[in-house]
Amino acid sequence: MRIFRRKERLMGNRFILGVVGEDEELANQALEEAVNEIKRIEALFTTFSESSITNQINLNAGKSPVKVLEEFFQLMVRAEKISNLTEGAFDLSYGSLDKDFWNFNREMTQLPHPKDAKKAVELINFKNIELNSAEKTVFLKKEGMRIGFGGIGKGYAADQAKKLLIAKGFENGIVNASGDLCCWGKDENGNDWKITLANPDAPEEIIAQIPLKNYAVATSGTYEKFVWIEGEKYSHTIDPKTGYPVKGVKSVTVLAPFAELADALTTPIAVMGIQDGLNMLNQLNGIAAVIIDDQNNLYTTKNLNSKIFEPEKI
Repeated sequence: MRIFRRKERLMGNRFILGVVGEDEELANQALEEAVNEIKRIEALFTTFSESSITNQINLNAGKSPVKVLEEFFQLMVRAEKISNLTEGAFDLSYGSLDKDFWNFNREMTQLPHPKDAKKAVELINFKNIELNSAEKTVFLKKEGMRIGFGGIGKGYAADQAKKLLIAKGFENGIVNASGDLCCWGKDENGNDWKITLANPDAPEEIIAQIPLKNYAVATSGTYEKFVWIEGEKYSHTIDPKTGYPVKGVKSVTVLAPFAELADALTTPIAVMGIQDGLNMLNQLNGIAAVIIDDQNNLYTTKNLNSKIFEPEKI
């Protein structure tokens, strides 16, 4: 058996899709269809196209509800459940935050005033997203609100690509959406798929390997984009309640049955903090996580194999 791969820039990220099989032509045809499926999803949920449903909802914020497709509506319903679960640490209306307020692409010399930070996030509140299940409409109650699917969209796309490839007869494969990864079956050598966890400060250094059996994983790191101000490091992960960057957590890796769920839970854990995040995750069936704090201490949920992970400093 061989593995056939396809690499594409999709949804602003690098996707790698792979299927295990013997027929190269059939594999490439299936991979092409999976790429087209991701492109379809991107067109549906993007904020970079004026014609997208997402932008129509945002343009009508505070004005009128927008009728949406069933697929779109159901993803928003699931997102609302995660918002409730995380007490707002996950919030689709995070798109309301002015991207220039915390601009990590240029030098920042001082912190914004706490009052300004609080004002910048005042439109972020998932409870002001009204979902009408009878009419299949979405309404943002306050003018200026914006939704975005950056915290869940890649995972959803990975799951849908997996679903398509399985339907095409490929019982073994993998979809990697820039770290939001799902796999099924076995690799080309008949072994379980394995993912590696790297040291956030030294990506070439492997902390551990985890075998994945029909599972998904996502990682979010506050180390990926940051700025130094007066000798202190501030990450790009913003607490939607305060408008300030989160502190204390360097990396969160979540394992879940679906990439969508793993994707949606990583950033909220950083916002909630280590203990609150672990307490929540330990109550969820089929979910596991590894958290690394700013001092490189490693924490895991109770259901991870202690023989694989040793909760000690890197």
